[in-house]
Amino acid sequence: MAALRGISHNLYTHISHPNPQLLFFFRGFSSKLFVKDISFSTTEETLAEAFSKFGEVTEAKIIRDKVRNRSKGYGYVSFAKEDEAKRALTNMNGKFLDGRAIFVDPARPSRHFDSAMQVARGPPEPAVFSSFRCSNFNIQKSLRR
Repeated sequence: MAALRGISHNLYTHISHPNPQLLFFFRGFSSKLFVKDISFSTTEETLAEAFSKFGEVTEAKIIRDKVRNRSKGYGYVSFAKEDEAKRALTNMNGKFLDGRAIFVDPARPSRHFDSAMQVARGPPEPAVFSSFRCSNFNIQKSLRR
């Protein structure tokens, strides 16, 4: 019984988190779509125009390579309503746009890291006691001989 109480408490703390972004997995579908295999000649305007027949497109973004300033071949399309996004997902998946078949999936939520959480920045610092252990081990090893 105590184990169930602990599980239910952990579930409650995850669900009642003040950050609404974390509740995306419980909500289901998003109004943002991930579009892959976009032609390199496709612009954000043509992408928005192709998806606008299914509803109001709030944003169409093609991800670009920062060095070459060329399309990476994928992007995101955001709709005003979820049902418009679902309709665009079913109708545009596998269709041709600028000579290439595009594939549409629901977008995954972006990962927001807590600012209080430390981020790894290189190899860990050696522990202070590790050199003591090595020297202590060498002393003990030399004493055994």
